[in-house]
Amino acid sequence: MKYTLILLLAISSLKVAAQQKQFSLDDSGKFIYYEVVDVKTTTKDSLILRANSFLNLYKKTVIKKSSTDTSIIARGTMIIDKTILVAGHPSGEVNYNLMFEARDKKYRFWFTDFEYIPYQRDRYGNYVATTKIATPLEKTPGKLSAGEWKDVVESAYAKTTKLAENFKKILSTNLTEKSKKKTETISTKKW
Repeated sequence: MKYTLILLLAISSLKVAAQQKQFSLDDSGKFIYYEVVDVKTTTKDSLILRANSFLNLYKKTVIKKSSTDTSIIARGTMIIDKTILVAGHPSGEVNYNLMFEARDKKYRFWFTDFEYIPYQRDRYGNYVATTKIATPLEKTPGKLSAGEWKDVVESAYAKTTKLAENFKKILSTNLTEKSKKKTETISTKKW
């Protein structure tokens, strides 16, 4: 009896600890992922160059809409996967806006305006969008698809945090150090 009670307490504490983090809400009630990052020795111009290099690296999924000398606005898409046992397939896509603003020694970025477009299989076996009309992630569906919608929101949050980590990693690397590294030429004449 004592062991079953301890086991139940351990399982309930794991369930509480395993709950996923969720998006925050902004002033207008939309989901937002917002971060402010302090960098000690980086100037505003260098941060803008690094953000542009991030957009060039992810140019298939993130497209720059506009930019100024201190900010960048981009539109992006991430594919949400549905996994059943071992096999997986795309269940839809989430469109979002990326806003970036830089100052000397500090920058902030946020992802907002998340919209979901479901996929279905066409007659050729490809997964394509069912409609061009997107549903905001903040909109809660009916009871029948609430579980599936929760999975979509959790997956979108996980992919957003991973994209944010990649964004911060690129903004923290020095581009001139990468370009200064020389690749060693290999001679096939000497061996």
